[in-house]
Amino acid sequence: MFTAPLEDGSSTAAAPSPALTAVRPWWRDAVVYQVYVRSFLDSTGDGVGDLAGVRAGLPYLRKLGVDGLWLSPFYPSPQHDHGYDVSDYTAVDPLYGDLAEFDRLVADAHRLGLRTVVDVVPNHCSAAHPWFREALAEGPDSPARSLFHFADGRGEHGELPPNNWRAMFGGPAWSRVTEPDGRPGQWYLHLFTPEQPDLNWRDPRVGEHFEHVLRFWLDRGVDGFRIDVAAGLFKHPDLPDSPDPAADERTRDSVNPLAWNRPEVHGVWRRWRAICEEYTARDGRERLLVGEVSVPTPAEQARYVRPDELHQAFFFHLLSAPWNAAAFRTAVAEALRDIAGTGSTVTWVLNNHDQVRTVTRYAGGPTGHFGAARARAAALLMLALPGAAYVYQGEELGLPEVVDLPDEVLTDPIFRRTGSRRFVRDGCRVPLPWSGHASPFGFTAEGSTARPWLPQPDWFAEHSADRALLDTGSFWHLYREALGLRARLPQLGEGTLRWLEAPPGVLAFVRGEGLVCAVNFGDEPVPAPVPGQPLLSSAPCPPGVLPGNAAAWWVHDPAHS
Repeated sequence: MFTAPLEDGSSTAAAPSPALTAVRPWWRDAVVYQVYVRSFLDSTGDGVGDLAGVRAGLPYLRKLGVDGLWLSPFYPSPQHDHGYDVSDYTAVDPLYGDLAEFDRLVADAHRLGLRTVVDVVPNHCSAAHPWFREALAEGPDSPARSLFHFADGRGEHGELPPNNWRAMFGGPAWSRVTEPDGRPGQWYLHLFTPEQPDLNWRDPRVGEHFEHVLRFWLDRGVDGFRIDVAAGLFKHPDLPDSPDPAADERTRDSVNPLAWNRPEVHGVWRRWRAICEEYTARDGRERLLVGEVSVPTPAEQARYVRPDELHQAFFFHLLSAPWNAAAFRTAVAEALRDIAGTGSTVTWVLNNHDQVRTVTRYAGGPTGHFGAARARAAALLMLALPGAAYVYQGEELGLPEVVDLPDEVLTDPIFRRTGSRRFVRDGCRVPLPWSGHASPFGFTAEGSTARPWLPQPDWFAEHSADRALLDTGSFWHLYREALGLRARLPQLGEGTLRWLEAPPGVLAFVRGEGLVCAVNFGDEPVPAPVPGQPLLSSAPCPPGVLPGNAAAWWVHDPAHS
């Protein structure tokens, strides 16, 4: 197993670092590293990453230069959707460790000046959750069933689903239960998989429970929450048919206005924001709410980040933008106009645990070879934009997507539900390569015979962390240098952005007082918008030239721009 011990060998901290108690809200321009726990680092040798592995990797994250980490769900779960099917919101799954290990992780992160954000999943729970088991046992019209969306079926004998809604992971959004007397009975709603029943947020007990969950983790020192499915939660009270039931080929699109983006959800975020501010008032440490808000337009997303709601919401439009200067400029301009206009800052992302990695996404087709160059350029673009950014684990290693995993090893419920590989997410979740020349590449404890939970390809050796740290031209050093400049240069704070005139296929803008970023989306070199040697570039960049599929930063006198 790759090891990066803390400098003094300790594992606890009496108080947060002074860097964690700054007056300016830390989240406004923070760079947070997304840790997919089961694929980060395995300390026990069972082939699955865990909290102790995350703790061992904290010095690596501090050296990289991020401001904090977001942990994917580590709660008790049957793991039908790798932790996004939660059976207990206030505990740790033994697969990942225990509460004592979690506390050590938070303490060590704070001692290193890193914030810890945990994932909370309020739209649905696991079918193994005690609430749902009780609902099945008690039968129709029971108080336990009102915690979920149970309904009688249509048809002569109730044999048809209550409406035409489709699940995000494929198939109908309803499953029929067998009642305690053995007869076919009611149906329950699940917008993802049958193992993830949707909670009924119109029952006040649901909201009360999650406020308890927030306080439980805040009392353990967490710095914030990433909120899964933050545009969900409330459904139309009558559960009518959807005008757009979403054909199977549109799986994972949040297109049903009766189940997504309902106005009632904003009251939840106001209550959660009040809880966070209550804790902040006690000690001056800002607590963060960042939402997974999948809505069609930046203007709609802006409603979630008003001053009394979520602090931030992930801006996903760069994830779907083609490698095209006009598309990127439109997305950035709309985000700055609509989201930053609320007083929040934009939260930029290029990768996450649900998306094809940029190196593959930008490759230019099956035989394309532009992916690495474009991914490096996109990283410099994102890190030059005003606001916050999230970096998905392995992004700093330039990892491509693993596209040839055999069907028999795929674990994504989308594959199980649809039989299609089109939207399968396992390829970006393969355990990280830390060291060595063969699997498990330092991911598992030394001497372990267990294989990583997803197989690592041989070519991962080219992207291992130990190799990246030694190669000053690697993705890792590009990220580290960019993050270091963000920390040192006031122009790269939340600040302003002004577009510059640029040739076709080139984006150029000024940040603050004279920090210029330019990105050449074309394949051929163009004249650089600023004379002289760049401060940082994604590719070798001679003075006066901006290579194809490259980005660069310059410090420049704005009077001459």
